[in-house]
Amino acid sequence: MFGITDIPRLLMSALIILPIVMIIREGGYYLVATLLGATNKKMTIGCGPILLKTKTIEVRKYFFMNSWVEYDEIHPDSKFWHGLIYSAPIISMLGVATLINFLVGQNVLPANTFWDIFLFYLFFYILFDVVPVYNADGQPTNGRAIFDLIWHGESSDFVKPDANTESKSMQHISSYEDPLNYSETTTNAQAETIANMNRDQRNRGDHTRPETTSEHNNNSYTTAQNKTIRNRNRDIQERDDHNSF
Repeated sequence: MFGITDIPRLLMSALIILPIVMIIREGGYYLVATLLGATNKKMTIGCGPILLKTKTIEVRKYFFMNSWVEYDEIHPDSKFWHGLIYSAPIISMLGVATLINFLVGQNVLPANTFWDIFLFYLFFYILFDVVPVYNADGQPTNGRAIFDLIWHGESSDFVKPDANTESKSMQHISSYEDPLNYSETTTNAQAETIANMNRDQRNRGDHTRPETTSEHNNNSYTTAQNKTIRNRNRDIQERDDHNSF
């Protein structure tokens, strides 16, 4: 049962442990990309307005939200090295989790709630990464990217064409006639995932103002929603697909 006494633990998990775990995860990408001489690399932690910024690292106001790493190219550019990048976040989290687990077992670190939750989040993201599936937008998990690289001999990265309000890597709203024949998808499972996503979006109306028609849907958002969408589109516009060959 969740009670008032659990609120500090919730805040600790969301504001301290989760951001650290995300940094460890994205740090794996960042480190391997750096070792492979990636061009124009950048690690972004969180979303929203920028709080701190260096040449290659950016921390946003909502630092406990999603994070990502982007870059243009790696050298040498081969399937093996791309496979290493796909594996990097799994290896980084597993390495840290193994070390913490060992130190707790040797009583070097105290066996307390903080480390229990820390280990839980690490293994949760490891599990999320290794499951070989496509996300709702057609992007593969790292496990799926590795599977496609080995089984199909090619990357399962997906980039949709540009649109007025969405960018290449996460253009969720725009549709096309036959996703199964779309040239940028590389597996039938990936294309089917995207087709299902587009079907769901076509069937889903604006639940906040159902009386609006499609031609007025662009005006059915609040000021805060429109600002969030603009920030999202700006971030996506700046981000290339870091897994592309």
